[in-house]
Formats: sequence, structure tokens, C-alpha cells
Amino acid sequence: MSDNVYFISGGGTGGHIYPAFTVADKLLEENCKIYFIGNPKNLEYEIAKQYPQITFLGVEVSGMPRKLSLSMPLWAVKFFFAWLKAISYIKKYKPDAIFTTGGYVSAPIVFAARFLHKPYMIHDCDSVPGLVSRFAAPYAKIVSVAFESSKNVLKSNNIIYNGNPVRKAFFTVTKKEAREKLNIPQNKKVIFAMGGSQGAKTINTAMSSILKTLTEKNNAFVILQTGKNKFDEVIEELNKNYPDYKINKNLLICPYFNEMVYPLKAADIVIARAGSLSLTEIIQCHTASILIPYPYAAQDHQRKNAKEMCAKGVALYLEDSECTDENLLNKINEIDDKKLKEMCEKAKELAKINPTEEIVKQLKSTIKV
Repeated sequence: MSDNVYFISGGGTGGHIYPAFTVADKLLEENCKIYFIGNPKNLEYEIAKQYPQITFLGVEVSGMPRKLSLSMPLWAVKFFFAWLKAISYIKKYKPDAIFTTGGYVSAPIVFAARFLHKPYMIHDCDSVPGLVSRFAAPYAKIVSVAFESSKNVLKSNNIIYNGNPVRKAFFTVTKKEAREKLNIPQNKKVIFAMGGSQGAKTINTAMSSILKTLTEKNNAFVILQTGKNKFDEVIEELNKNYPDYKINKNLLICPYFNEMVYPLKAADIVIARAGSLSLTEIIQCHTASILIPYPYAAQDHQRKNAKEMCAKGVALYLEDSECTDENLLNKINEIDDKKLKEMCEKAKELAKINPTEEIVKQLKSTIKV
């Protein structure tokens, strides 16, 4: 049984939160004691409640204002008190090491670790590292990155390209099992379109217009994840323009999949935004993709994520402003059987054997003996 105590932090967005909890899962398997540092008003708190083995330690922190304004002094005061609280947590619970996945939520614990000379490791999930990662990298024992291009931005003497940590199911569930789970014929070409838990209106609108062509003329099986808040409007549109969707056996429309591994593993082609976690999971499934980056993402990181994937030959690119039904259908048709095989093989080459295990090994190595 392990006696090691770890602080893990990462929050604000799913791209920071889920990789952090994936690492926590692996450490829990080894009977480590885990404290998760996060904002009790954010998603990380809701997820932490699902883990009785994890103790959640709250810090009231928000993103730093990008421009000088009257809100800056208030933010600075709140951050100072969050930093003091993080210091008190380290002194009270005495972690052996600290692991963060970046984002503003992890800033107080990174500053506190630096102040108290506690070893910490950071993992940056995006091709464009955030401000916290840029500050923390020079003082971290190990810097882990999900994209090779991040090496050119972060300053560190010990930077390792690991890819993003992903859940164990992505290495155990097979395509055959995934299709059986979703009642999809094994011999079909499967297209999975998604826009995250909230959905993407651009993707939903374009896909709704070409569902009939894809499922009837192209004889493909289509999975459309609309997003929880956009399901009703998609169904309303289909009832108006394509009422026969209800009897279409080549179609599965769902607000959200709690177990994303199944539609991703079942798919041959994935149409998605370009968040770092989504890209990692797509690659781990050895799947071709059409990426439509969210145009308003911080530091334009989704566009840069997508461009890097396209340069590696695993994806096609489509601007959100150009995502019409005609353009999207052309992109899908561009991936013929030969191109699909090539893209899937390149995704397989790009996929890491088990990034979570490697990251945990590296984290353990930061502990002072």
C-alpha cells in the first residue's frame, strides 16, 4: 500500500479537468492519498464528489482580467487569499508532490508550491500553453506536454512529450464491442459528429441538412451528439425538414454520451471541434477526423490544435464560418476508403501507448527521497 500523498489541480474547463482526474484515477489504483485543489463553483467540484476517495480542497479563484480595469484590484485581492489558502493546505496535508494540468484554477497551488519549495509537475494540454503553464514551467521538476509544438513555447530543462492522459477504457474497448453496445452493424462506415457536452450549433445545422444524404445515398451510419442544450432545436428542425429520420435505421441522435469511448471507438470518421482532450481521444481510437475549431477559443488554441493535427495527416480542416452543409459533405466525401485507411494508420502511429502510466511514473520521480 502506498503512503504517498498527492495534490492534483486543474479546472475551469473540461480540457484541464478530465486529464487531471484521469491521473488521479491511476494514482487511486495504487492506493495513494489524493487531494484535489479546485474552485468549488466549477465542474471539477461536481466531478470530485463522485470520488469518495478524493478530498476536495477549495480555492476561490477566477481567470485574470485580460485588460486593465477596475476589476483587476479585486481579482488580485482574491488571488492573494487563494494563494494563502493554498499555502495552508500544503503545510497541513504535506503532499509528497503536486501535479497540475494548468488553467487559472491551478495558479494558487503552483505559486504556493514555488514559495514553499515543494516539487511539482505540470502537464499542458494544448498546443498553445496558457499563462499558468508558461510561468510554472521553468520551476517545475518535469513539464509534460500533449503537443510537440508546445516545446517551442515553454522554458524547461526537463520537458517531455507524452500526449494527453486518457481513461483506461480507450485501451480496452474494441471497435466491435463499441458497435455492439450502440447496436451499429459491423460492416457500416460510421460517421460521428459531436460538439462537446454543450453542442456546436454550426456542426448541428450542417449535419442536420445532410443526414438524409449520408444515411440513404452514402449508406453510412451517422451518430449525432447534439449537446444537452441543443437537442430539442435539432429535433424540431428535423421534424420540419426530414420527418422520416424517426424510422431511419442508419441514424442515432443523442444529446450527450456519458461514455464517449463507445461512439468514438465505433466511428470511422469523427467530425468535431478541436479541443485538446477530444483530439487525444480521437487519435487513441485510431480514427480519421474533420476538425472545425471553435473560433472564439482562448488564444485561438483550437485552430492551432487543428492545424497541427492536419499537418500530421490525421485530420481535414474546415473553418467554422465555412461549415455549410455543402462544404461539410464535400469534406466527408473527400475521405474515400484509401484516404481513410491512410489517416487511420497515421493516427495509430501518433497515438501514445499509455500516456497516463508514463505521466504517473514521471510524477513519482519528482518526490524527494
